[in-house]
Amino acid sequence: MTIEDQILFEDNHLIIFNKISGQIVQADKTETTPLIELLRNYLKIKHQKSGNVFLGIPHRIDRPTTGIVIFAKTSKALHRMIDMFKDRNIKKTYWAIVKNKPEIEKGRLEHYLKKNERNNKTSVFPHETPNAKKAILNYQIMYSFDNYYLLNVDLETGRHHQIRAQLSFIGSPIKGDLKYNFDRPNQDRSICLHARKIEFNHPVTKELMRFEAPVLTNENIWKAIAEIEFSL
Repeated sequence: MTIEDQILFEDNHLIIFNKISGQIVQADKTETTPLIELLRNYLKIKHQKSGNVFLGIPHRIDRPTTGIVIFAKTSKALHRMIDMFKDRNIKKTYWAIVKNKPEIEKGRLEHYLKKNERNNKTSVFPHETPNAKKAILNYQIMYSFDNYYLLNVDLETGRHHQIRAQLSFIGSPIKGDLKYNFDRPNQDRSICLHARKIEFNHPVTKELMRFEAPVLTNENIWKAIAEIEFSL
């Protein structure tokens, strides 16, 4: 699979990208080449540019998470997208496969989250806590199979490891997520959390944009879900 194969949409202002597990959006302490550099190189070759290529990052998703990431090709688009994320004018929907069925089929989770910089992990508190930020998500059980449950998750806030931490806190950890209490890793070291859909108004044209990303993985449980979805 090439980088170009993972691009869902591209115009003069944006690239909508479908990330696979293991890819990192921005450089970290590892030697993995980040997507920002891979895409800059792709644009440089595509447009035959000799100098530096501008590409900005208005948001990120975690290394083991899959799905939609937005990159901005102009500074105008970047700043407007950052403001849209900050003002919660972007609708984000995730799929999460969890063990242990949530107590109710459709629910709203409100907690307070505090990030620990030393271990890159988020703690969850049921009530307002000093230095913790309010986190809200809504979920609904879509399918159940083989002792696992597929949840559709709509975010109202965008906190560090929010979905992973909140679902673990209610006793439904995400499959493969060792950091948040799942008992064993997935074969490809991914976690079963996928940024499935995103909806927003284009930062320049103001056109309503909607994107949906297939899950790019060899994990059998995702393949089973794809077959179920196709049969509906």
